[in-house]
Amino acid sequence: IRRPPRSTPKPSSAASDVYKRQEVIISCAVTGSGDTAGKHPELPITPKQIADASIEAAKAGAAIAHVHVREPDGKPSRNLSYYKEVADRIRSSDTDVVLNFTTGMGGDFEVGTGKDPLNPVGANTDMIDALSRLEHVEELLPEICTLDCGSLNFGDSNMTFIHTPIQLRTAAKKMQELGVKPEMEAFEMGHLWFANQLYKEGLIDGPPFYQICLGIPWGSPATTSAMKAMAEMVPSEGVWSGFGIGRSQMPMAAQAVILGGNVRVGLEDNLYLKKGVFASNAQLVEKARCIVEDMGASILSPQQTREKLKLKKHF
Repeated sequence: IRRPPRSTPKPSSAASDVYKRQEVIISCAVTGSGDTAGKHPELPITPKQIADASIEAAKAGAAIAHVHVREPDGKPSRNLSYYKEVADRIRSSDTDVVLNFTTGMGGDFEVGTGKDPLNPVGANTDMIDALSRLEHVEELLPEICTLDCGSLNFGDSNMTFIHTPIQLRTAAKKMQELGVKPEMEAFEMGHLWFANQLYKEGLIDGPPFYQICLGIPWGSPATTSAMKAMAEMVPSEGVWSGFGIGRSQMPMAAQAVILGGNVRVGLEDNLYLKKGVFASNAQLVEKARCIVEDMGASILSPQQTREKLKLKKHF
């Protein structure tokens, strides 16, 4: 008896969901505000350099450019005109990328070293109110801006970053009114806990977007267990990205993909392509893209990222 040839069964919809290719957003933090200007010979400093670095990163595969600005001497800045020049240069280019402005500037407090820690306050203190930290966001309307979701000791010094619950609620409400998506940055589990609280209170529009920031003393360490524990706190409808600083940048990029998250790289977090070899932002994006694609995932374009995060494009 001749049997008919066997046909290959079509996978069920459930099976298709299981084997659906993972899609990853790559963010590039192109310069940051750390003391790195003297440590890298080509760190982007001027608005033109920062805009060019963002465009080059986008061409290499980054969907999001995370932007700080600096003074001509390399020191961090809150100068609105610098942000405007960066935004204008990127928006007038022929390269699409989602703009993400920092709002972290203006939260630095250096405790004094005398018997009275408030007299004198440390020279590195730079404290302004929550809404003043958003002036460049209100003026230029990037699609995303950061929201550092708590206070933190930075390193073995008297430097702290201050962001209180009242300040955070004020900032989140203003971002919501502006239609700018907060990237809720969590340097430790308490920050992520409060980010979830903002979302629960309706101050964050869905889907909530989180950045898990690892390896900065004294937040959470850049380890598999730390990233996994924090990722598990993200609600099921949330979108999260993660990074580690320094030599942990690429291992944590791979770890984020394994855990179902997205990736951030860039010279804000790491200056080297490999030991002793300075990197460019585009090279770090290219390396992260290779990791993502070698692991069987694909990267999302800026437009696909807008759709995934439900961003409002103002320009």
